[in-house]
Amino acid sequence: MSLPVIVIITIAGYFALLMAVSYFASRGSDNSTFFTGKRQTPWPIVAFAMIGAAISGVTFISVPGMVAAKGYSYLQMVLGFIVGYCLIAFVLVPMFYKRNLISIYGYLEERFGSSTYRTGAWFFFLSKMLGAAVRFFVVCAVLQLLVFEPLHIPFIFNVIVTIALIWLYTVQGGVKTLIWTDTMKSFCLIMSVVLCIYFVARNLGFSFGELTSAIADHPTSKMFYFDNPKEGTYFWKQFLAGVFMAIATTGLDQDMMQRNLACRDSGQSQKNMIVSGITQFFVIALFLLLGTLLVIFLDSKGIERPAKSDDIFGLVATHPDVPVIVGVLFVLGLISAAYSAAGSALTSLTTSYTVDILGAHKKKDDKGLTRTRKAVHVAMSAVMGLVIIAFYYLSDQDAISAVYTLASYTYGPILGLFVYGMFWSKPVRDRLVPAVCIAAPILSWCLQWCLRHFFGYETSFELLIINALITVIGLRLLSVNTKKK
Repeated sequence: MSLPVIVIITIAGYFALLMAVSYFASRGSDNSTFFTGKRQTPWPIVAFAMIGAAISGVTFISVPGMVAAKGYSYLQMVLGFIVGYCLIAFVLVPMFYKRNLISIYGYLEERFGSSTYRTGAWFFFLSKMLGAAVRFFVVCAVLQLLVFEPLHIPFIFNVIVTIALIWLYTVQGGVKTLIWTDTMKSFCLIMSVVLCIYFVARNLGFSFGELTSAIADHPTSKMFYFDNPKEGTYFWKQFLAGVFMAIATTGLDQDMMQRNLACRDSGQSQKNMIVSGITQFFVIALFLLLGTLLVIFLDSKGIERPAKSDDIFGLVATHPDVPVIVGVLFVLGLISAAYSAAGSALTSLTTSYTVDILGAHKKKDDKGLTRTRKAVHVAMSAVMGLVIIAFYYLSDQDAISAVYTLASYTYGPILGLFVYGMFWSKPVRDRLVPAVCIAAPILSWCLQWCLRHFFGYETSFELLIINALITVIGLRLLSVNTKKK
């Protein structure tokens, strides 16, 4: 049986299971179910689902490959994630539940005004659309290589088919469907990685003891980097960036918080946040362990490492010396990560655009809101498809770096808005806030260029902190003397 046929069968089987879960989860769904899941989901289910929600196709492909150049430095950032998740749990979650928000950006309207509210919503739209497109682009590129290219099918058709499948299973149930499909995704991902480690290790003839020794002794397993503050892998840069990246991309992200706000109350949501943050560390560690094993495999077989580190996992998984089951597990893990991540992005984009930008929940009755929501859902799918195609022809950066670089620019103003709103009581000139939020990423880019060009300092994901700080300074300059209660 040829590889394209195996991949198609795997995708068809997974999608059939996905649609079955989606069908049972979305029965009796309405707008409340789509937007908030009616806040009835038990927190252990959300916590397990969050394992999969935090892992996209980019993580599945890019994290194992990144060990070749950066070792386990990513875990330094993941340690920061844990601290960030705790801050989200005890600072942001109670605030969001207290206000009973459908979209978390409703806080900005209460605190600042309509211009700031829409600015935050538009920056989220840009952040999520670009980030989701990069993540899903990686998956479409792999499917193009494994399936569509051998069958002489163009990339555009590949994107249309996969986006249509994602739209199909998210159109009705919304966030309630996502939580249950994320639960299935989490199981598939963990199973795929563990079994891939097992089969590759067996192919190399490693016992468990030999496997642990080989990984521990390999130069790619270095985790902590304290030697050079100018490097992007320096511990404190990675750790602090991880704290703020978690706050920005989870706590201030409608996509991720839409799941967390589906718990019954803030106490349950806090438990979910802390447990999922700690669990994420061990899951990411599994991906990195697999990455070292893949590098050992390539070196032992005398295979040249590919120019792009993202290609390492796929190269080993489809190698003739590796059992076919590894290729199947690779495809299973890849599509489970990709479909769920893209589906959740479409749901959150639909929610934010319908609620924050169109304000349809205030202007229309339930039937009108449903029609608007479904129309927006179709439009978001089309836009995402176009952005993925653009990335295919324009991007040459490794995917995990591209995702966090984009996040540093687009989530920075959102982080700055919330930080100012929570720690300073003075109101600002609402109509000028969009100018500050646009200027902050531009100034951040200029500062990044100057630091690299004149001082040889390589900014990493701490660029997010710089971006947010510039936003806060700009808001302070726009503040007025009358205190807002």
